[in-house]
Amino acid sequence: MSEEKHSNTISEATRRDIFDYLRVEGVNWSGRLEETVFLSRLYRLDELPSGEWRFSSMANEIWQHRVRNPTDWEDDWVFEDPRFDLYACPDEEFLSFLCEMLHPIVRRNADEVGKLLGAFNDILATEGWQIIQEGEMGGRPVYGAQQLMPSASLALESARESSDILNASYVARQVTRMQAAIQSDPELAIGTAKEFVETICKTVLDALGKPISKGADLLDLVKQVRAELQLLPESIDDKAKGAATVKRILSNLGTAAQGLAELRGLYGTGHGKSAGSGGLQPRHARLAVGAATTLGVFLFETYQERTGNGSSNG
Repeated sequence: MSEEKHSNTISEATRRDIFDYLRVEGVNWSGRLEETVFLSRLYRLDELPSGEWRFSSMANEIWQHRVRNPTDWEDDWVFEDPRFDLYACPDEEFLSFLCEMLHPIVRRNADEVGKLLGAFNDILATEGWQIIQEGEMGGRPVYGAQQLMPSASLALESARESSDILNASYVARQVTRMQAAIQSDPELAIGTAKEFVETICKTVLDALGKPISKGADLLDLVKQVRAELQLLPESIDDKAKGAATVKRILSNLGTAAQGLAELRGLYGTGHGKSAGSGGLQPRHARLAVGAATTLGVFLFETYQERTGNGSSNG
C-alpha cells in the first residue's frame, strides 16, 4: 500500500458496524483465497511480528492456526488483531481492506460483490466516503475509495443534524449513488441528482405542512419551496445591501432546477432514448451532481434558518 495516509475520518463506530455486518451475514472476508494469500496482498506478513516465540513472523503464525489447525482462531480473528488495528488504522488501510474484499481475484460472484458494495457504501456514506469502480480486470470491476465532494458531505451533515425532519439514511444513499455513478454511469448520476433535489423540496414542504400538487414536477417544487421560504427575487427589498446580486442568485435557483430537469429528460435514467443517442461525459454528470447538492443543501439550510430563528426576511 502507499506510504501516504489519509487522516482518520472514519470512526471506530462505523468500522464496527461494517465488521458486525460481515459477522451477521457470515461473509468470508478472504473470499476464495487462503487468508495468508489475501493478507499478503495488503501487508508484508513476513515483516510483522509473531505473538509466539516459535514463529519467526506473522505469516508462519497464521499458517499454523488458520491453515494447519483452522479452528484454533475464530473466523473473524483479523478484525480484532492489534497488528492490523483495523478499528484505528489510517482510513486508507481500512478502506483498502474493504476494497480488497471486492476484488475479482478474491470474490467472483457478481451478486455477492454487489451486495457487499451496497452495504459498505450505506454505512460509509455518513462518514463522507464511498467505494467506487476504478478499473476492470477480466471484464469485472476493480474498486477504490474516494471521499464525497464537499457539497455532498455538507448535504449529509445537514441530514445528520436534522434527522427528525430529514431521513438521513435515505438522503445518504441518494448522494452515494450519484457520486458513485459519476464515472461508471453518468446518466444514473444525473437522474439521481434530480431525485435528490425533489427529495429536499418535498421534505421541506411536508415539514411546513404545505400540500404538494399531485402532478408537480421539479420546477414546480423548487418554485413552491422558494415561495414558502421567501426566496423569490421579488421578495427582496431593492434598497437592501447587495439586492441586485441576491436577486440574480435567487433567479439562478430556478435556472439550475430547470437545467437538471432538462438534462434528466435528455440523458438521465427514467426516460426512453433512441439507441443512437449520445451520452454525457463524467464531467457533465459531476456538474449536475454538484449543482443538485448545492441547491438542495441551500434550500434545506434556508428552511432551518427560517424555522429555527423565526426570521422571515431574505
